[in-house]
Amino acid sequence: MSKDHHHDHHHHHEHDHQHAHDSLSAVPFDEKLVKIIRHWIKHNEDHASNYRNWAENAKANGKQETAELLEAAAEMSLAVNEKFQAALAGLAEK
Repeated sequence: MSKDHHHDHHHHHEHDHQHAHDSLSAVPFDEKLVKIIRHWIKHNEDHASNYRNWAENAKANGKQETAELLEAAAEMSLAVNEKFQAALAGLAEK
């Protein structure tokens, strides 16, 4: 015995799956650069927060050296953001 049945699956998403890179060429270069730098800053902040959380977990589990290295990695991520902030400031001056 076989059953014939049909399921319509409609997936609705809040975002478009198309990546029309050609349309980005209409965006001025400086605007693209500002957007990507801001993205990198946020990305680094998220990573730094994650590193710090894991540093605390490592410390709580007796892994002091690992905790210190993870904390240093968090600081390095935030130091990179200082460069990105300076780059944004330089773009704003023009």
